[in-house]
Amino acid sequence: MIKVFYHHPLPAVIRGFKIAIVSLPFFFVASFFQSVLSPFAMFAVFAAIAAIFALIIAHDALIYYLDKLIVTSRRIVYVNWITLFLREESEAEFEFIQDIETKEKGILSRFGMFNYGLFKVETASASVSIIFDDANDPDGIKNFIYHLQIKPSKIEKGNLESSVSYDRTRQTENHRNVIGK
Repeated sequence: MIKVFYHHPLPAVIRGFKIAIVSLPFFFVASFFQSVLSPFAMFAVFAAIAAIFALIIAHDALIYYLDKLIVTSRRIVYVNWITLFLREESEAEFEFIQDIETKEKGILSRFGMFNYGLFKVETASASVSIIFDDANDPDGIKNFIYHLQIKPSKIEKGNLESSVSYDRTRQTENHRNVIGK
């Protein structure tokens, strides 16, 4: 295993806010029963509604956190948790990768806090496709995998910068050799 990529946290926070907003009508409807129920019963109803939506948010956040894209020396493995008890694993060998597509969302993706989007890997087999949505810096993942395919021995664990500087140095040396000859 060389590097592990996770989802960007901002979409999870946005989904959490959406779930919290969806819970508001339930609190509103429960407030109509204040005249019928005792204060302790109303507190129990509000606590139950809050607990149910807190569990939904926690479940969603945990599933979101457990999803990951693992890059090894020979392949890419995507672990996609469907529920807490069900997960899918997809893998693509480097030699069978035909296309890597990235899509970033909006003009705000130029800023680090909003730099997330779709990372998609297509292989020679039509049945194997890895789609990693809400990936943190999808272009960075694409470049990391590209450099790992070109020079796997030059990338240390999680260190892409050494490979990029190695590329620039090597290109400069090759350019000097061509001009000098």
